[in-house]
Amino acid sequence: MDELLDNLNAEQIKPVEDTEGAVLVLAGAGSGKTRVLTSRIAYILREGKATLSQILAITFTNKAANEMKERLANILGGGDSKWICTIHSMCVKILREYGDKTGIKSNFSIYTEVERNNVIKKAFKELDFADDGLLKSAKYHVGNAKMLGLDPDQYGRMFQHERGMENIVLIYEKYNRHLKENNALDFDDLLIQTLRLLRQDAETREYLADKFRYVLVDEFQDTNAVQYNIIKLLSSKHKNIFVVGDDDQSIYGWRGAEIENILKFDKDFPEAKIYKLERNYRSTKSILRLANAIIKNNVSRRGKVLWTEAEEGEKPQYYQADEESGEALFTAQKIAEGVRAGRRYSHFAVLMRINALTRSYEQEFTKYGIPYKVFGGFRFFERKEIKDILAYLRLISNPFDSEAAERIINVPKRGIGNKTIEVMYSYAQSNGLSLYDAAVDSAFLPLSASAKEKLKDFANLIKGLILSSLQTNVAQLVRDVINTADLRSAYYDGTDEGDGKLANLDEFIASVDDYVRLNPEATLNDYLNQITLASDADDMDDGNYVTLATIHAVKGLEFPVVFICGLEDGIMPSSRAEADGRDLEEERRLMYVAITRARERLYLTRSKSRYLYGHRNISNPSRFILEMAAELGVTEKPAYRSAGSRYGGEYGYGQRYSGYERSAGRPLYSDGSIYQSDEPVQPAKSTSSFKAFWGGQKKPEDKQNAKYSVGMKVRHPKFGLGMVIAVKNNGNTVNVAFDGQGIKELSASLAPLEIVK
Repeated sequence: MDELLDNLNAEQIKPVEDTEGAVLVLAGAGSGKTRVLTSRIAYILREGKATLSQILAITFTNKAANEMKERLANILGGGDSKWICTIHSMCVKILREYGDKTGIKSNFSIYTEVERNNVIKKAFKELDFADDGLLKSAKYHVGNAKMLGLDPDQYGRMFQHERGMENIVLIYEKYNRHLKENNALDFDDLLIQTLRLLRQDAETREYLADKFRYVLVDEFQDTNAVQYNIIKLLSSKHKNIFVVGDDDQSIYGWRGAEIENILKFDKDFPEAKIYKLERNYRSTKSILRLANAIIKNNVSRRGKVLWTEAEEGEKPQYYQADEESGEALFTAQKIAEGVRAGRRYSHFAVLMRINALTRSYEQEFTKYGIPYKVFGGFRFFERKEIKDILAYLRLISNPFDSEAAERIINVPKRGIGNKTIEVMYSYAQSNGLSLYDAAVDSAFLPLSASAKEKLKDFANLIKGLILSSLQTNVAQLVRDVINTADLRSAYYDGTDEGDGKLANLDEFIASVDDYVRLNPEATLNDYLNQITLASDADDMDDGNYVTLATIHAVKGLEFPVVFICGLEDGIMPSSRAEADGRDLEEERRLMYVAITRARERLYLTRSKSRYLYGHRNISNPSRFILEMAAELGVTEKPAYRSAGSRYGGEYGYGQRYSGYERSAGRPLYSDGSIYQSDEPVQPAKSTSSFKAFWGGQKKPEDKQNAKYSVGMKVRHPKFGLGMVIAVKNNGNTVNVAFDGQGIKELSASLAPLEIVK
């Protein structure tokens, strides 16, 4: 009996045992790729081919890395697993240890997108530019240049045809100078500088290539050119490179991922062995049939068909609502039904192409007391008060970080104005110093005695915290920062918003305590690395709430019940995707990823009209519904579109409600809801027939619900006290006027209303 291999199927065992040389594993969704990766590492260790510290295993989220470490710990009972990490974490480790060979100080700060944009804006102002359009363009192009690994001159030559490129290059050059002055790297720099180090310093390259006898890469389809080159250099000595990925789940082309890396791997490594994992352990047969039906329409793929020995399961359901509130209400009803049947709220996820669609779900879920969390939008560590305290910690770790110093020099307010900061910057730049150094040297600045005293107090505050950081752990340091800097006073204003910010500070303290408990030896730099490199998926916990998320935010996760909403052309697929080609294929892969998150039940929903981008527009069903029509059992109908399509073109999203003209070959589908009628829906002949055209299907008579009556007082857990002012639809809908909240229309069967006697 072999305990290590007995838990694997025949498809999985082959790549686990094939340890030498280049290996590509095409792993379908839910096919057990993490198990294969961890089993392969354990197999290498068991066979004595390497120690754990000689194995580099790269993942793309901290959550995946931690899961792999936990599985290995269960198999091996421990070991040095620091090189099982994300690629950005790997680069941080390499640069902190060897970066001095290319002029990078080991205590560098890591700038997020927010800090990057702040520094770009600063460079823009210093160059005396005033065109907001140029600033917006510069932010895009600097990010694009970094993603491509190009310096300002290279990028300027490659995109010289772009409007304003000469000025963009100047901004990019100044941005890079500011990063160097601040001893900071942005996310892309972590990759670029690591690649530069490996290419320029033969000693470091040879040492690391020799150290890592085996290099394993998860989610290989998400690698970009810079990442792939780093991986090739690190595996150049032993040439044992093992990559696992799914070309059908490559959904990050917009941030530089190159699907060609996985499609052409065997051209880069002609001796590579290729294995396929097609058996799915996650979803029912009916869900997998739908996934296979959509993805087969892509041309740029190696080709595989998911299969399972699981049960047939419930058929995926397609539902069309008249408006987005009805779409969200349908979802709320299904969730409530599931919870009454014994499910937890955490069993449900509502997935969408764009975060803007959460609004109607947040409103409906709040009405009916359904707990939820939103992912893919404004994350906890991006809130102002959290960014403020993190800026204190960054400055304590790296006093060269002038961006951090400027952010918190007046938090809480110290009476240090913009003119003073301008004088400080002028002095710092003239003397090759940081903004913090200028505060230390306040006596030499051409400022009033009062301003000098304020800067001296700030410099002494930071100096004291730096000394404190050398003597205490991160958890105590955070408390010292909040108390010594009197941070709570910056947010305490007696309002609900202020109370929320204070609560977030307390939540931050709790999160640091958790981190230190699990990592008692961690330094301040270790903590800042972990926070800066976190992703949305890392924020997801085991709480009992419905997940509202963009599809990108949940890749790698799974849920018993999934709702995919907003299935309209212009939203899914995005309006930016062309009628065919690379972008549309990525949108189709995104749809495939969304479908394969579901284990047991799947609902596909859309609204026939939607308020979005400041307009209520008539929408067309997503073309992906047509591609899945046979599996969904929907019936194709003739479609109509207005001449005023928001995005233009036959497939444009968001036709304004006006006259219709015939659009040959453009489908509309019968309502796939529980009230679906077999009778064909007749197209309206004019705008006056709008209701008959879009919502003309009959529903069973509402059952009488006499629980509420006009004048009755009720209490809602969110909205407080209210009075019933109307009872509609035979008692199934009630209108309630809440004190200070206005009138809310609620489903009588769903709303968590308590009758007040």
